Amino acid sequence: MFDRLIAYLDSVHARDPAPRSRWEILLYPGVWALGFHRLAHWLFVGELYFLARVVNHMARFLTAIDIHPGARIGRNFFIDHGFTVIGETAEIGDNVTIYQCVTLGGSNPTNGKGGKRHPTLEDNVIIGSGAQIIGPITVGERARVGANAVVTDDVPEGATMIGLKARSTLVPAETWLREFIPYGTPCDEPCEPATDRVDALESELADVNRALWEVEDALHAAERRKVFDDAYVELARRVQKLNSRRCDLKAAIDAALCAAESVEVKIYGG
Repeated sequence: MFDRLIAYLDSVHARDPAPRSRWEILLYPGVWALGFHRLAHWLFVGELYFLARVVNHMARFLTAIDIHPGARIGRNFFIDHGFTVIGETAEIGDNVTIYQCVTLGGSNPTNGKGGKRHPTLEDNVIIGSGAQIIGPITVGERARVGANAVVTDDVPEGATMIGLKARSTLVPAETWLREFIPYGTPCDEPCEPATDRVDALESELADVNRALWEVEDALHAAERRKVFDDAYVELARRVQKLNSRRCDLKAAIDAALCAAESVEVKIYGG
């Protein structure tokens, strides 16, 4: 048992150079969340659903990470920082890394039934902060999903996914008032505005994200080697500039999408 725990803690340290000891890693909310989930999942498989939910809610309260007891998770899973949501039918392979504010969410169950509705992450997948992986899709082995990406289609093995696929969805007021839309997304109507400006901005954002990945990899490599020379300083400055440009592009995209014609809905009490 202790050998498995030590091996897990060492696998976390291999992906996060910040901790100075295994004891420090034991304080990570992602480590505690996984431990709670192992217990909750054991109860869930044993059909002790209420007790599984109790453990799940305790874990969410203590760690700010919500993993449904039904989710199936492999070895050496690591959530860095936290604030993550993982749905009931999600499946996660071995050595998967997820950064903060990630959602492994469900698709719209239009037939009113459950079934497989959350993603499958295969071995050695890396999910960047803020990414949204939605629906019963598969993210292939060793694939990488960039920060804030929205993924709704299968990801090939070894691929790197970056950029924003999401578009503004305009729902008719009468539909919005009449029906509950599961997960807030109607799935039977095309809803992508044809905006050349948004496409151009997203293309540039994809280039910036790709450059940021490369610079951050070089920066982390220098940190592992403990080389903090002028080249390291220049890499750090480059990261700052790219992040600044990335924020500007995201703001421009949001502004362009909000400029689209929308439906104003007013609800009067009665």
